[in-house]
Amino acid sequence: MTPPLSIVTALQHATQRLTPASDTARLDAEALLSFVMHCTRSHLHTWPERLLDEAQAHLFSTLIARRAAGEPIAYLTGQREFWSMMLEVTPDTLIPRPETELLVELALQRIPTDRAWRILDLGTGSGAIALAIARERPHCHVIATDRSPAALAVARRNAATLGIHNIEFRTGGWFAPLQDEVFDVIVSNPPYVSSLDPRLNQSDICFEPLSALASGADGLDDIRAIAAAARYYLNDRGWLLLEHGYDQGDAGIEILRNLGYQEACNHQDMMGVDRAVSGRSNT
Repeated sequence: MTPPLSIVTALQHATQRLTPASDTARLDAEALLSFVMHCTRSHLHTWPERLLDEAQAHLFSTLIARRAAGEPIAYLTGQREFWSMMLEVTPDTLIPRPETELLVELALQRIPTDRAWRILDLGTGSGAIALAIARERPHCHVIATDRSPAALAVARRNAATLGIHNIEFRTGGWFAPLQDEVFDVIVSNPPYVSSLDPRLNQSDICFEPLSALASGADGLDDIRAIAAAARYYLNDRGWLLLEHGYDQGDAGIEILRNLGYQEACNHQDMMGVDRAVSGRSNT
């Protein structure tokens, strides 16, 4: 019979197992053990001799094996924090990333706190961007679209869990679910990785939905399509905000300027990397 494991021993073994596969082996192990034991990471350090029960030890071992195979922490725990909201995520949704919070910041800078603006989030996935904006601007009506019914089911559950009601979810690619509707702000974190990028078959992102990552040979197909169509769905002087890849800033500005957007400019994320482009409708 295997003797029970203490927290400190379980973490040591898990870190050793993860080290060849992860640059953050210790943090990964702590995150997974915190999830299994329903406690904080500080609790693990405060009570290192606490024993795992049999069910906890089995689940922890299973999760460590999956993490060693490259599966992202967020899919293993089924959750990811974004904009101080704990969101459900599944393999049907892209994992929300900290740099995407820049899109929320840019949108909030442009949306008055006391106006009932209409906001559109394209390709909402887990609902991260749309829910953050809806929560911060309760007078606004937010519509979020996604072509994946499974992803929208996750987004709807997140809205219900968070008690956010000024949001509407519609199934369909980009603008397809819309009628003769116009918006004050359109925001999107579209696919922007080159379909030829070898990283799509490596590291954590190979577990994420390819349709949410890759967009043509140069990664800009969806950005071009959204920017071209958005002109017909924006109010006069309405804003388009798009996330893009670290090396696509100049291309993003060129796309918007060639389509007649005004005030096109790039915005940097918390690491000082070009991450989003904005432009204003001139209709």
